[in-house]
Amino acid sequence: MVYVNDIVVARDNSTEVSKFIQLLNDRFKLKDLGQLKYFLGLEIARSERGISVCQRKYALEVLEDIGMLALKLVQFLMEPNVKFSKDSGQIL
Repeated sequence: MVYVNDIVVARDNSTEVSKFIQLLNDRFKLKDLGQLKYFLGLEIARSERGISVCQRKYALEVLEDIGMLALKLVQFLMEPNVKFSKDSGQIL
């Protein structure tokens, strides 16, 4: 017996995704939760511009766990439109 808590199936072809999920469903007991919203502490959001990933919920939970949720926020500047290299992981 194997129990898998979460699995994400993603591909640019929705027909292929549906076929794969059906194949899995024919062999295993599945519960399709629909569009991905949260996974491993990450919040996933879709828009016409693409997919964004955020850890806001996770960060708030960490702050709450350590008793710092009620602290005053401080703003800081961040470089806009930062691009990372796919191969090296460094900023371009």
